[in-house]
Amino acid sequence: MAVTHADLAPSHKSIELGSKIGAFSTILSILFGFLCFILCVFAEATRSEVAWSSGARKGKGERYECVYSGSGKTPLFCAVSAFAILATAVVIEHTYILVVISKSTPPDLVTRQPDSANAKRIAWLAGAFFVATWTCFAVAEVLLLVGISVESGHLSKWAIPRSGCSVIRQGLFSAAGVIGLVTVFLAAGLYLTALRAQRLSQEQDNLRRQVLDTAIFYATPPRSPPRSIRTTAAASPMVRYNHNEEPQSLFELALNKSKRRTMV
Repeated sequence: MAVTHADLAPSHKSIELGSKIGAFSTILSILFGFLCFILCVFAEATRSEVAWSSGARKGKGERYECVYSGSGKTPLFCAVSAFAILATAVVIEHTYILVVISKSTPPDLVTRQPDSANAKRIAWLAGAFFVATWTCFAVAEVLLLVGISVESGHLSKWAIPRSGCSVIRQGLFSAAGVIGLVTVFLAAGLYLTALRAQRLSQEQDNLRRQVLDTAIFYATPPRSPPRSIRTTAAASPMVRYNHNEEPQSLFELALNKSKRRTMV
């Protein structure tokens, strides 16, 4: 295994997806999704309905007229609130993920092993979650916009009979709420996929460091014992080894004793 300068260089600390801020943003997005669903259900229960009646006029025969059951202010308020809350939930989750990914180093699982099974699987899951999230978000917002436009058309003079009345089909707000709830769970799945990729990258980085440390430990040659050279006036330079090292044989021990006597 070749050791490069990139392996030995200290890596910059990347922002963790699994931090408290990431968990808080994910939980907050899911709570916003449930709140959007509740508002959509309430809007469905209070949506405007139409009552048709027939009336006869002089020289014009029988004519059908419609009257709204309410002004539509309550479902309109619920639909607008659900629209804003769902948009806030998706923006919070995706903004955090994009900021963390942009400030983090690319995962080694993708940069060094792009053809591995885990890398392909994680990339496929991330792409599927991303596309599905924005698709469901767009569908839910379009449904809410349709409901808002219809309910806002008869805020005033809603009790006056008229020849034509626009109403929302049954189940439109409920469908928007369900799709919005699915949207926030798909966004959470995208966050968990990115978190899994980062953790796998960290595990591979730790394993690589352990292999490098082991290789460096066994590749380093053993050090020789330290020695010092001292000279005296009546003797030649003498090599003295460290006192912590024991003599290798009795001959060396006797030789050291005779040299000490000569110096005295």
